[in-house]
Amino acid sequence: MAAATSELRVDHLPSDPLLHILSFLGFRDLIHCSYASRRLNELSKHNPLWKSLCSKHWLLTDADRLQSGVSWYCLFKQYYRDLGRYIQYYPVLKRAWEQLKSFLQQRCPRMIASLKEGATEVELNDIEAQIGCRLPDDYRCSYRIHNGQKLVIPGLMGSMSLSNHYRSEVLLDVETAAGGFQQRKGMRRCLPLTFCFHTGLSQYMALEPAEGRRMFESFYPCPDQTAQDPSAIDMFITGSCFLEWFTTYVHNVVTGEYPIIRDQIFRYVHDKGCVATTDDITVSVSTSFLPELSSVHPPHFFFTYRIRIEMSSGASPEAACQLDSRYWKITTSDGNVEEVQGPGVVGEFPVMTPGKVHEYSSCTTFSTPSEYMEGHYTFHRLANKEEVFHVAIPRFHMVCPPFREPVVRTQQKASTSFTPRLDDHDDDGEYCDGDGDDFGDLRGINMAALEGAWCPRHI
Repeated sequence: MAAATSELRVDHLPSDPLLHILSFLGFRDLIHCSYASRRLNELSKHNPLWKSLCSKHWLLTDADRLQSGVSWYCLFKQYYRDLGRYIQYYPVLKRAWEQLKSFLQQRCPRMIASLKEGATEVELNDIEAQIGCRLPDDYRCSYRIHNGQKLVIPGLMGSMSLSNHYRSEVLLDVETAAGGFQQRKGMRRCLPLTFCFHTGLSQYMALEPAEGRRMFESFYPCPDQTAQDPSAIDMFITGSCFLEWFTTYVHNVVTGEYPIIRDQIFRYVHDKGCVATTDDITVSVSTSFLPELSSVHPPHFFFTYRIRIEMSSGASPEAACQLDSRYWKITTSDGNVEEVQGPGVVGEFPVMTPGKVHEYSSCTTFSTPSEYMEGHYTFHRLANKEEVFHVAIPRFHMVCPPFREPVVRTQQKASTSFTPRLDDHDDDGEYCDGDGDDFGDLRGINMAALEGAWCPRHI
C-alpha cells in the first residue's frame, strides 16, 4: 500500500510563526516575499514588522507615526522615497545629531540655536552642479539633517583659548562651503568643512584623490614653508571620511572627552590613565594639538595642555598648602631629554585647601611628531613653611595627528635631499596667532593655513 503523502503549503500555515520568521528579514527581503504569494503579501504589510524597520532605519517613534497619520508601512515608504539613498548612513548620523543636541541643550544652548534646518535634495544637487564634483553620500545625509550652522561664535566644532590666542570653528553650511571650494593647484577639488574666523583656517574634505590626498578624507592644510612652490601643501589628517570625522567628534563631546568650558566645547583630550595622586592632591592632564600654529616643513608641532590640581575634600585642614615651583622632564621621540624648572605655574602660586580645584593651561612646541612630559610640583604647608614636599605630575604624551606630504614634495625628494630647518624662537616667550584671512576670503581662492610667528615653549 502506497504511503500517504501531503503537500505543505504556506497558505495553510498559521500566521504567528510566519510573522515571527518575517520579523528576521530586512526591508528588501520583506518586499521580495510580498511577491511570492497572496498570503505573504498580506503578512508582509503587518504593522509591527514595519514599526521595527522604521525604528531601525529612520529612528522613528510612536509619536512620529501618530503625527504622520499613516501606517508604519506607508511611513517607511515615505522616508525611503526621500532618504533611501542614505539608508546605510542615516541612522548613525541621525543618532549622532540627536545625541549631540541633547547633550548641548543644557550646556551650550546657543550652539543648538545656531544649527540650520536640513538642506533639500534639490539644493544638494544644485551644489554638485555648481562645483562640478560629486558630494559623498554620508556628507549629503548629514546635511539633509542639519545644513551646518549659522556663522556665529562659538563654533560647533570646538574652541581653544590660550594666552593671546583664541580659535573657534564653525561647521559650514553647504552653500558657504561651495563658495570656498578649491580649484587652485595644491588644493584642487577640496571642499571646506569648517571655518575659524580668528585664524582663517579650515578643515577640508578631498572630493577627488588628487595631489597626494585620498578620496573623501578630511584634513587641515599646512603650507610647506621651506618649498619654493606654493602648491606644496602638507596635510594633518583628521578623518578617512565624513562619517568617521563627524561621529568621532560627536562621541568625544557627548562622552565628556572634550570638556565644556564657559559654554564652549574645548578639544582637549584626556587619557584616563593620565592621573597621579600624591597624598591628598590629585593631578590630571589633557592635551590638544593646534594645527594653525604647527607645520610639517619645517618640523614644528604646537600643543597646549590643561592641568587640573585638586585637593581631596576629605583632607585635613592642616594639609592646606601652596605651590612654589614646577619641574618638567621632556622627552622627544628621537630620544632627546630636556629638564626645565621654574617658579609657580603660568605666573601663579595657587593655594590648595580641602576640596579646592585649580586648573590652568600652558603650551609647548617641539620638532618631532611626538613627545611626553612628566615632572612634579613643589609645595609647602601653610601651617609650616619648612615642610616642603613634591606632588607628582603624571606622564602625558603629545602626538600630532597623522600627516602626509604633497605629491610635489615626494617628487622633489626623488631628485634632491632636504635638511629640515627650525625657525628661531622669539626671545620674549610670547607668540602670535598670525594674520588669518578675514571671512570675506572664504569665497576666494586663499584659505590656506595660518602663517604666523612660531612660539617657544610655555612650560
